[in-house]
This record gives sequence, C-alpha cells and structure tokens, in this order.
Amino acid sequence: MTQQVPSTEPELAAVRNFRDVGGLPTVDGRRVRHGVLFRSGHLAHATAEDAAFLGSLGLHTVFDFRNAADQKLEGPDVELPGVRNVNLPLSDPADGAEFWKMVRNGDLDQLRSILADGKGAARMVASYRAIVTQRTAEHSRVLHALAEDSVPALMHCAAGKDRAGISIAVTLLAVGVEREAVIADYLESNAKHRRYKVRRAGNPDTAYTPEVMELLSPLFDARAEYLSAAFESIEETWGDLDTYFGQGLRLTPAARERLRERLVD
Repeated sequence: MTQQVPSTEPELAAVRNFRDVGGLPTVDGRRVRHGVLFRSGHLAHATAEDAAFLGSLGLHTVFDFRNAADQKLEGPDVELPGVRNVNLPLSDPADGAEFWKMVRNGDLDQLRSILADGKGAARMVASYRAIVTQRTAEHSRVLHALAEDSVPALMHCAAGKDRAGISIAVTLLAVGVEREAVIADYLESNAKHRRYKVRRAGNPDTAYTPEVMELLSPLFDARAEYLSAAFESIEETWGDLDTYFGQGLRLTPAARERLRERLVD
C-alpha cells in the first residue's frame, strides 16, 4: 500500500533536497499522484530518524544516479529494509574528477581559470545536453522499471539537482506534466534548505569568499537555462517528445500508458 506523504514537507536532518513531486499538473487536467515519486540528494548520511521516515514511504526502488567517484566521496546510501537500490550512474566515474577536485581544493586563480567568463554555466549546459542525448539507455531503463513495478520510487544523485533533476523531468514529461510545472519543480532545488553544501578545503576565510562563491554558483544553482537546454537537445535530436520517448527511449505507447496509470490520478 502506498503511503501518503505528510502535507508538511519533512525536515530531514541529513538528506538534502527531499520532496514528493505529487500534485504537479498534466496537460490533460490530471495531477501526479502523491506518494509515488520522490526526489532527493544522496542518502549516504541519513540519520536513523531520516531512514525511519524514508522507510515509512513504502518505497519499492531507490534509483541512485551517482558514479563511483561520488560514492567514494560521500559513501554508499543507507540501507532501507525491503527497498531495492538500483545504482545507475549518469556520468562516467572518471569524467570531471580532476575538475571537481579543483572545485574543492583550488585557489582563486584556478577557479577563475575554469569557471570565470561563463565557463561554469557553459559546462553545466553541455552536461545537461549530453545526459539527455547520450544516456537514453539509462533513462529507458528507469521508465520501463517505473511502468512495470518500481513504484513508489525515489530518484537521487549527489545534490538531487542535476542528474536526478533531469531524470525526474524526463519521467514527468513522459506522463504529460506541463513543461512549465516541470521547470518550476526543478527550480525548487534552489531553496536554501535544499541546496547542496559546498565543501572547500583550506582556511574558511579564503575558501568561501564572495568571489569564490560567485564563481561556484553556476555549478550549484538550478537554472532554468540548464533544463531548457536539455529540452532543446531532445527537440534538435528527435524532433519532438513523442519521438524521443518512442525511438530514443524505446517506450511503446502501451508502456507509456502503464507509466501514466502508475503515476497520475
């Protein structure tokens, strides 16, 4: 039996960016069902109380989109009894490892060299475009799993913003959620209590100066331009969403209808 999420969003102590995407409107006047699709940051540091709350949701599957480098940095997810954990990396474990090392440890000049003059935002746009065009097998697997038996489900990456954000967006579009509502949900990751905690080495007086944080902001912001770039790449590659789901993700009309039945009231 699917459990209903409390009307007040829970204050989880050590899981960032958790939320139920239930209630979002579809283009045909329906709404995403509450208690069937959740998103969050990683679960590696979840407290016993956090784990108890997550365990109360009746989850079938947790989709973890982190790669090996993420898991080495943060640790594996806590185990939730009776819940299947599917690790489905949406980026290569070696991709960007040196880049993120510089983000954590680099001095101001190094950060300027990789992030200033729009480089940070451009990197994010390119990443979003690549995830939707090059990771079709992974997104296909997620949607087919949801259509078959894997709900209620929780999707997460490290911050719950980028890889999970794209996967949630793809899922919501597949069941007909209005694009504006998909973007609005994505932008909720900017709320102060949801944002990923930036970790920098060295003296706090120099590691977190206003200029450093401004340079880093493109990496840790949820920006509509990023998700819009992903949508544009779908349309440039496949022409429209129906072709993307049918040809790109191999989702038949029957499977897509089963997905709607699972997720939409």
